[in-house]
Formats: sequence, C-alpha cells, structure tokens
Amino acid sequence: MTRRKAPAKSAPAGLLERLNPQEAVEVLRRLLDKRPELRPEAEQFATKSVSSTSIEDIAEDVEARITGIDLDDLNDRAGKHSWGYVGPGDAAVELLVESIEDLQEDMKRKAELGLLAAAQVVCAGIVQGLYGARDTNSDGTLGWAPDFPAEHASYVVGEFIQACSSPSRKEARRSLATILAECAPEWAEGLPRAADQAARK
Repeated sequence: MTRRKAPAKSAPAGLLERLNPQEAVEVLRRLLDKRPELRPEAEQFATKSVSSTSIEDIAEDVEARITGIDLDDLNDRAGKHSWGYVGPGDAAVELLVESIEDLQEDMKRKAELGLLAAAQVVCAGIVQGLYGARDTNSDGTLGWAPDFPAEHASYVVGEFIQACSSPSRKEARRSLATILAECAPEWAEGLPRAADQAARK
C-alpha cells in the first residue's frame, strides 16, 4: 500500500518576521542551499547591514553605557565574596569593560571577515564614546576608574589592529589614525602608539 504524503502547509502570514535569530539563520541557509544564485545578492545585503551604523551613533551609545552604571551595580560586585575580596576600583573596571564588550566583539568579527571599513567605524565609535566620557564628573562607577576611558581606548585600538589580517594592518592603522585625530584629539599621540605595538605582535 502506497502512503501518500500530507500536503505541504502554507506558512502563516507574518511568520518570517516572527522568527528568532537562530531560526532566521537556518531559513536563510536552506534558501541559499536551494537557490545558490541568490548568494551574491544576500552577501551584498549582509555587507550593507553590518556597515550601516555611524561613528556618532556608536559613540553616543558607549558614553551612555559607561556613565550609566550606578553604584548599586558596583556595590554588588565589590567587597568580600566566597572567592575573595574585590576592590571597588577593580570592580568598576570589570563593569565598565563588560558594558561595551559586545561592541568590541562586533568590531573584531567585522575585521576578521575583512569588513575593515565597518570594523573601523565601530572602533572609532568606541574610542569617541570613551573620549566623551573622559571628563565626566561621575558619582557612579566611572568615578572609581577615572583612567579607564584613555586606557581602554588604547586597548580597543590594539584589538582592532590585531583582528585585521597582516597585509591590511598598515593601511588600517593609517586610516584609523586619521579618523581618531578628529574623534579624540587629546589622545592623538597615544592611540597610534597602541596601534603600532599591536601591529608588531
């Protein structure tokens, strides 16, 4: 006896818009497996999507994040714990780093994909946001780590350069230095040094 296949069900209206990220990735993967001629167009859309954010938007986000961590968060992190004592200064740095960690990961991901212009925008945005927060009179977490903006900006620049492929590092360093001279003029000497050190590693 031959078993008949059940008729394919049509997708509910609006289903694509309601997929979670993992489901959306799986749908895209299957579509491109079935229709490989769509891959170049999908790549173009992907490039535009990851390159759409501006330096100013990222800087505003970064500044808001690092100046917005309040003392309740710091008090929860600092002090005696089962694993030992954490000083308020160390706890402040941990919280500040964590607050923008996702942006740094996004920057490195884009650089590793060869999307250097997009990665450079994220790097410059982070630095500009840190620069904007450098003189903030903060009663919050940033007040416990006043050197964090300048020190972390150098770290971020180094991370960007190291994420670039070796052949592209020289050009990436040159173009980034030009942008950072405008984004963070008072750090115009220190940041290129951080880039040079990273390029030599």
